[in-house]
Amino acid sequence: MTFTMQQNIPVVHWDKALIEKYDCRGPRYTSYPTATEFNDQYTVSDYEQALRKVKEQPFEPLSVYLHIPFCHDICYYCACNKIVTRKQEVADTYLNYLEKEMRLIHDVLGRKRNINQLHLGGGTPTFLNPAQMTRLIHMLSTYFQLSESDDREYSIEIDPRTVTPDTLALLKGLGFNRISLGVQDFSPQVQQAINRVNPVDMVEGLMVAARNYGYSSINFDLIYGLPYQTATSLKETIESVIALSPDRIAFYNYAHLPERFTSQRAIDRMTLPDADEKLLMLNTISDLFSDAGYVYIGMDHFVKPEDPMAQAQRLGRLQRNFQGYSIARSTNMLGLGVSSISSVSDTFAQNCKEVTAYYEALDNNVLPIERGVKTSADDKRRAYVIMHLISNLQLSFADWEKTFGDRFSDYFAEELRELDPMQQDALVEINAGNIKVLANGRSMLRNICMVFDIYHNPSKQLYSKVI
Repeated sequence: MTFTMQQNIPVVHWDKALIEKYDCRGPRYTSYPTATEFNDQYTVSDYEQALRKVKEQPFEPLSVYLHIPFCHDICYYCACNKIVTRKQEVADTYLNYLEKEMRLIHDVLGRKRNINQLHLGGGTPTFLNPAQMTRLIHMLSTYFQLSESDDREYSIEIDPRTVTPDTLALLKGLGFNRISLGVQDFSPQVQQAINRVNPVDMVEGLMVAARNYGYSSINFDLIYGLPYQTATSLKETIESVIALSPDRIAFYNYAHLPERFTSQRAIDRMTLPDADEKLLMLNTISDLFSDAGYVYIGMDHFVKPEDPMAQAQRLGRLQRNFQGYSIARSTNMLGLGVSSISSVSDTFAQNCKEVTAYYEALDNNVLPIERGVKTSADDKRRAYVIMHLISNLQLSFADWEKTFGDRFSDYFAEELRELDPMQQDALVEINAGNIKVLANGRSMLRNICMVFDIYHNPSKQLYSKVI
């Protein structure tokens, strides 16, 4: 793998031998420790204690993730926690329980806390009809303080098949300023194979409406490695995407795990692209988006150079949490709804994954926590390293030492030795004062971070492939 510079933008050119060397399974590091380390010894009392620590910082803003699990139709590739149904009334019941959860959290926090980052994910958040969506935002405003700042990040994941321009107008009026469209691929054959048909003209109409309504950021979610995809068909999809000019692009690798996700059993394994074809796809993705002026910030994300995310990375201020890359400066994140994960004080806590268990806990006026973990002093030291490398592509030893008091080269002596092969492969550059991720390393960020992950077990099959 080599890289060149086009318009001062690093362009990765993938090398088969290097991919084979580093292609393994690993976490995406939206937290550290990762969710695989959560356990059921973590209790509701532990979570309430963490919330009470937040209460002692009354002016600190919150980040909120809210999970809507429902979908009208099943997408065969999907690995999300979802409930497929055509019964719209199930959302009314779910909102009733979400309000119970908000009230219980508000009772512990004792006041309406400001939300500077809000993200609705799923499932399909736009499963909610206009009245239900309006009710949800009213509920949030009852128990929290919704931000009116231009710096807020209020985003929602959208299935293009479920909305109209009028829906986008409503969402903008409710305070959302960022949207993420689940495009996946524009090839009709691929769309049919994954049971998700959203033609280019459908997405184009939504893009025009979103721009007219003044959304500050539009993201496209795309996937490579889908059935019947080829480098040639993917090139056509990318050219259509570039013509639509979204601000951000997340390009994920499809992980075919039918033994874990039953919907994927509808996909014929023989229709999936082989390793050589996926290599061509990777180079196609990198070349076309870089030629179009997008900045590859790392892993599977491309953004326009003027995007706040690219600016935050240049300043060393980009963050990463369960919502992905973020520019919001929130120390604590609340997860609301079934399966959501909270990062509060020194703990991570996950809600019940099954909706029946979620409802049962709230019927008993108990926060629906199923598992979690308290972070140790060592966890915090490693999390600092991992989050700086994966977000900002560099780490200052002096800054780490100022924060934790230890000598970095002593504390991580073994890890620095493990990075030697990566330095030889030009993934990282290490000197006496810092670690810098080089252009080729941006696609290997998960591999680099795994060096500092004391829990990582290469034999675990719980993760997706890193490339």
